[in-house]
Amino acid sequence: MRCAFVVPFAFLVACGGTDDGRGPVGGTVIIAAPADADAMLPPLVRTSQGRLASELLFDRLVEIGPSLNTIGDRDFQPRLAEKWTWSADSLAITFTLAKNAKWHDGAPVTAADVQAGYRAIMDSTNGSSLIADLADVGGIVSNADGTVTIQFVRRAPEQFFAASVIFPLPAHLMPTDSGATLATSALARNPVGSGPFKFVKWEPLARFEFAAVEDYYRGRPRLDRVVVTITPEPATGLARLWAEEADVWEYLPAGDLAEAQRHAHVRLVSSNAFDYSFVAFNFRDSRDREKPHPLFADAAMRHAVSMAVDRAAVVQAIFDTLAFPIKGPFVRAQFTADSTIRALPFDRTAAAAIFDSLGWRVSPADGIRRRNGKALTFTALIPGSSRNRERASVLIQEQLRQIGVAMEIERAENRTFTQKRQDGQFDIVFGGWLSTPSPRGIRSTWGSFGEGGWGAQNDGRYSNPAFDAAVQSGLTALAPDAARAHFRIAYQQIVDDAAALFLYEPRIIAVVHKRFRIPAWRPDGWWRSLAEWSVEPAERLPRDARPTAN
Repeated sequence: MRCAFVVPFAFLVACGGTDDGRGPVGGTVIIAAPADADAMLPPLVRTSQGRLASELLFDRLVEIGPSLNTIGDRDFQPRLAEKWTWSADSLAITFTLAKNAKWHDGAPVTAADVQAGYRAIMDSTNGSSLIADLADVGGIVSNADGTVTIQFVRRAPEQFFAASVIFPLPAHLMPTDSGATLATSALARNPVGSGPFKFVKWEPLARFEFAAVEDYYRGRPRLDRVVVTITPEPATGLARLWAEEADVWEYLPAGDLAEAQRHAHVRLVSSNAFDYSFVAFNFRDSRDREKPHPLFADAAMRHAVSMAVDRAAVVQAIFDTLAFPIKGPFVRAQFTADSTIRALPFDRTAAAAIFDSLGWRVSPADGIRRRNGKALTFTALIPGSSRNRERASVLIQEQLRQIGVAMEIERAENRTFTQKRQDGQFDIVFGGWLSTPSPRGIRSTWGSFGEGGWGAQNDGRYSNPAFDAAVQSGLTALAPDAARAHFRIAYQQIVDDAAALFLYEPRIIAVVHKRFRIPAWRPDGWWRSLAEWSVEPAERLPRDARPTAN
């Protein structure tokens, strides 16, 4: 039986009883997360849990506003930069830093810290996912009056958005020893940030904890503590919410909606998403990245596998109404999203014909296709922290088996998964990207691997100059309609190339304890408003008591 649950969008307004109108101070939020943070320094982060941690610890120069408009600077809000001015030719922006902004060790935030953050992103040894967003930045200059100027090599509609991805880092704590790396530095293990919460402790694969910064330059956070507990199994995480041992679970599985509605102490919050999931083919041999992949360097093979998978059925089986099938590497909330892209069809007959033409014939003995005595088999790498991707892998495994293809599944713990994915140790990978309101990140995730941040996260090494050129034209187009036209070409190209099976964009249904008063849920990172969450004293639980020491 098919059951659909409709949960209206919830825009929850903060309220409270303090003089400043921001809500009372006090309380602890416990977030149950399916995986640990991969890192806590922004240039090193690749996962959503890492983003949560790093964006509570570190502030940006400026923050995109609730409109999520990435064009120009009208909808951006001050953070570490309290104001800014443009040069006459629009090729430079000078930022004035907030005078009372400090690092958590008490040192002031300076222009040198902005430069340190920029250098960390641009340092190729850090493999930063942010580098592609800064492709148009020519450099950063520290001025005598304490201001800092970001220089651009060309005019583009999203220049200011590029500035917003820079997280200043404490220059006085950056590694200086020869051979030292940011990832292995003392700062990575014990981060000192500029944001509303400071680091308390990190127990890998178990939990991490932050405390409110009492003299935060934008005003003390309402909450005392943020605790993230690592709970790989959704059933366990949700059981903790039902028992009031945790307060937030970000993605409610469709099968648990009815159970959630039985618990009066929780509310459901719905919003659009900026993440999407896919199955990427490896274009390079996993044993030798200098060689083409023995199967998937062949476009015909990629097309055959793609057309053998009923993606709509996979999404329906896992999510019911709580996800949207996608056609390409974009989400509906991005202004370049295009519903007219022609996706490869589900056509098992056509797929079988392609396999046959490539010499892969079904063996009567076991139903598996073989060529020259070798079975058509490959391994799919999946993250153990994602139940949805695990279910998708099982469903796709069965669909491929029906056409004579043997797909084995390798389930890896989150850190191992991330490392194997980065190293190209897979045939296909069930991946996901948390995108942004801007489409700029597509250069890093799908662009040809090379200089300037292109392809830094393109672990499958898909490469097509026509795709790269269309993306670049879209990003430099000054009119939105022109940008959309160029991106349509790029999206159609990557789909026609069958670089990946683009699967789904989830519809976020989060579970939150009702005692919290929270602002509007941000689809580009709900945790960004945690400093404004509050809980009335009369509604607090015993675990909300303020700790005696941080």
